[in-house]
Amino acid sequence: MSAGILDGLRVTEVSAFIAAPMGGMTLAQLGAEVIRIDPIGGNIDYRRWPLAPSGSSIYWASLNRGKRSVALALNTPEGQELARALIARPDAPGETGGILLTNLPTAGWMSHEALSRHRADLIMLRLTGNHDGSGAVDYTVNCASGFPIATGRDAAPVNHVLPAWDIAAGLYLSTGLLAAERARRKDGQGREVTLALSDVMLASVGNLGYLADVQVNGTVRPPMGNDLYGALGRDFTTRDGRSVMIVAISNRQWRAIGKATGLTEKFAMIGPMMEVDLDTEGGRFQARGAIFALLEAWCAARSLAEIGAAFGGSGVLWGPYQDFGQLLAEDPRCSEANPMFGRIDQPGLGTILAPAGPLGFSNPEGLGQDRLPPRPAPSLGQDTDQVLAEVLGLSGAAIGKLHDAGTVAGPVSFDTPLPR
Repeated sequence: MSAGILDGLRVTEVSAFIAAPMGGMTLAQLGAEVIRIDPIGGNIDYRRWPLAPSGSSIYWASLNRGKRSVALALNTPEGQELARALIARPDAPGETGGILLTNLPTAGWMSHEALSRHRADLIMLRLTGNHDGSGAVDYTVNCASGFPIATGRDAAPVNHVLPAWDIAAGLYLSTGLLAAERARRKDGQGREVTLALSDVMLASVGNLGYLADVQVNGTVRPPMGNDLYGALGRDFTTRDGRSVMIVAISNRQWRAIGKATGLTEKFAMIGPMMEVDLDTEGGRFQARGAIFALLEAWCAARSLAEIGAAFGGSGVLWGPYQDFGQLLAEDPRCSEANPMFGRIDQPGLGTILAPAGPLGFSNPEGLGQDRLPPRPAPSLGQDTDQVLAEVLGLSGAAIGKLHDAGTVAGPVSFDTPLPR
């Protein structure tokens, strides 16, 4: 699968921030040719923190790996015409294109209606904030989701730094794109596929049962700190000041905790004393205070290494709490021992460890799992000339004139000042 399982699929991306770039990168990691078009000088996310000492946006580079970058003067008719030509170009043999992925306003030249005049079977994936087209971002969607209120130990909201709705939206966009492309192969029709960020949140809250719980039981899930709702699980502090999460969903996992800690007999006293059945999730949840008291003392008497040794191979579901530095330095899953990872030379950042796509596919011979290795993100405008020549068939002289007119731009280093 050296070319990738989506080899031959061409997607044009006009985007910014997380969700749409995440969707495009997901497709690129599977072998699709993803051409990201940016305005000359970069879009509004081009310099977003965190930055490397060179001034390179680690954020931007991390969300655009494996893509091709074209920089056009999108505020001019000439730049818009080039973008339209790239988006709506007829397919070459063995290629499937005519697909636009965007989370930017699509009025005027970039609307589905306008682009479809140049290619009737055009597919557009369009992300909005709310279903009515009004604006929203992950932070404003998350605050309304109920999760910040259910997080922590009191009614004060607690935001998290994970842009969960953006990530989920990016994956929905890639799924929707593949679904629309499959439908087009069957009926030859183009489509505009819309996705609202707030609908991603609402669907998730509903699919997890939180809306139904309110309607059926009249209850709202309360903030419970790090306790696992409806089952057994919580964080515990080790003797050396680290924290671990211990969880039991099944009876086998529950029994494994007792055996690995030597607390089976003490656990057995809790059920009759509290009149609950510890062989059920509900019973363990009701008795969690007593169970946690025993586990707190057991963990506090041992170091993280000793707990790891006790739980290794025992069937206990557990894991250490780690910051990002500890994740990189200590977790063997975050290393080249994991076939998802590899080292890349990223312009502006240097040599870094980076993930490929997390999906593994069996190769045609059925020998192990195969996936594309991680690839660096391009410099802004790195592929402008090559794409215009390969995709649109423009000559070197024609491309030179476009450069002279300020309609296109080539590679821009991160230490180049942004245009005012």
